[in-house]
Amino acid sequence: MIQQFANWLIYSIFNFDPASKIGGSLNFFVYDMVKIYLLVLIIIGAIAFIRTFLPPHKLKETFAKQRFGIGNISASLLGAITPFCSCSSIPIFIGFLKAEVPLGTAFSFIITSPLVNEVVLVLMGGTFGWKIATLYALAGIILGVVAGLIIGKMKLEKEIILKFNESGGENWAFEYLPKSFEGKIQYSLNESFTTFKKLWLVIAIGVAIGAAIHGYVPADFFSRYLGVDSFLAVPIATLIGIPIYAGCSTLVPIVFALTAQGIPLGTALAFMMAIAGLSLPEAIMLKKVMTIKLLVAFFGIVAFGIIMIGYLFNIFNLVYQN
Repeated sequence: MIQQFANWLIYSIFNFDPASKIGGSLNFFVYDMVKIYLLVLIIIGAIAFIRTFLPPHKLKETFAKQRFGIGNISASLLGAITPFCSCSSIPIFIGFLKAEVPLGTAFSFIITSPLVNEVVLVLMGGTFGWKIATLYALAGIILGVVAGLIIGKMKLEKEIILKFNESGGENWAFEYLPKSFEGKIQYSLNESFTTFKKLWLVIAIGVAIGAAIHGYVPADFFSRYLGVDSFLAVPIATLIGIPIYAGCSTLVPIVFALTAQGIPLGTALAFMMAIAGLSLPEAIMLKKVMTIKLLVAFFGIVAFGIIMIGYLFNIFNLVYQN
């Protein structure tokens, strides 16, 4: 129905030629934007309703008591249902540290949170299909768990330089959550529309860039000029992505358009994950919390994990296509 609407609007109402570049780009833009907007409104509301049963301060207290990797799994799963970018996750990360949550557990949250959330899941499912979206979400959660466990084993607690009398994360820790069913429904609707108001323009920009690439960039551009078949393509894409700062909600439509132009799926996802999960603004903010030694360890471990995920997705995509 959405595709029919896009065809009707672009080709019948505005009378663009389906064979033209601008017609194809506008059709791609309308179809993807309407589809993503609907999914965002529905799924974010559903996830917000589930979150009303999970008081954040209780979760933090629970994490502080969990051992044997259970805390890492719990923190990574929490990160997967909280729609924060890498910089927005830092106050909550600080809140974990103030609550004396183990260091590795706190890192599991800050690693997974910007990479996996309901918005990203919606965008991935709507563009790449739900099988790829599910695999991506599992990969992001596993990366958070494994990287958090490794950092925890390194015994780097002394590298935290934060003064714990400073504020940080408290508003999130004491967020009001309604108890009545009617209150939970109202909370879910408010969260859905509030998040949508924050994201609609970002999503539109991302889809517009993707539509431009889809319609105007030659199909063999990236394969010819970027050497995407090279074994080094994944680490290069990861390194290029680190200095850039953007959320996955902006990047998914762009990444989809790039894959349509010849970049392997894993290479494109590694580029997206590096941008969303590791960025210079995040590093600058974290430098106030930890030493360079811990910061380098964090970035190095996560970057290595992203590269491995990129290779695995390239292999999966190759096998799946054959």
